Amino acid sequence: MAGNSRRRGAMRKPGTKKGAVVGSGGQKPKGLRGRGATPPAKLRPGHPAARQGAPRRPAQHADPSARRRGGSEPGETVLGRNPVLECLRAGVPATALHVAIGVDLDDRISESIRLAADAGLSVLEVPRADLDRLSGGALHQGVALYVLPFQYALAEDVLAGAQESGVAPLLVALDGVTDPRNLGAVVRSAAAFGAHGLLVPQRRSAGMTAVAWRTSAGTAVHLPVARVTNLVRTLKNLAASGLMIVGLDAGGAMSFDAFTLATEPLVLVVGSEGRGLSRLVRATCDAVVSIPMVGPVESLNASVAAGVMLAEVARLRRALKRTRPS
Repeated sequence: MAGNSRRRGAMRKPGTKKGAVVGSGGQKPKGLRGRGATPPAKLRPGHPAARQGAPRRPAQHADPSARRRGGSEPGETVLGRNPVLECLRAGVPATALHVAIGVDLDDRISESIRLAADAGLSVLEVPRADLDRLSGGALHQGVALYVLPFQYALAEDVLAGAQESGVAPLLVALDGVTDPRNLGAVVRSAAAFGAHGLLVPQRRSAGMTAVAWRTSAGTAVHLPVARVTNLVRTLKNLAASGLMIVGLDAGGAMSFDAFTLATEPLVLVVGSEGRGLSRLVRATCDAVVSIPMVGPVESLNASVAAGVMLAEVARLRRALKRTRPS
């Protein structure tokens, strides 16, 4: 039987100190030591009693500037020859252009490579399998563009910039606009008609993605966009700072033709594509304006309505400026 053999070397000689010795708990210098009494619950890390009453630590951000500047939109990858070319033409901030090895270099890819090189982006040839893995099976047509995260401004900074502009502040706020193309179109109209900034809610709203940037035709680089956690509270703060809150809705009580607040410090609030202004936002507005229409059309697209209203505000402000003595 194993262990009972009397062969030479099969049994350890008595008196050797190798291995454990009966009754010692192992070698005495290495013997087990007790941990002592269990500490109270409030002194035990991870226990609910220890967490209760402990000071809350501020949320950590991967990018320290994100908290200072109002956060950022996650980076994304644009796929396809037409979308990539449109992004590069619009000047969407990007880091690298990936082109599949052996891809057919048509006019779109050739122009994309040229625009990316002119913008100082990295142009990399990668195996098609890498693009397949990157796109998750989506159609990429042999080209992909890495787009940088959009950096949002703080609402306080947008207001401060408007107040320091020397003219009556004009801000645009979006209430539940979920289509990024509408967001981009509003950004373009706001920049064209002299708005000082744009406010978008953090939830249930489109963000400044590559689609929104492309629709804005690059004007997003000239107009600060702030993302706010609570639109109603932000509007109330702006009202306390002396700005008039004017909603734009098909059921507004004030007619577009009788809009006399255009020359005042103003926040123009545009409702969503379907339901218009939400109840709480509508209650926050000093006035709700509707655009008169002729014909069977009941309402306008959110971005079109915003463009019409901003054009009227700009016209009335120009008219006031001409009538004022120099």
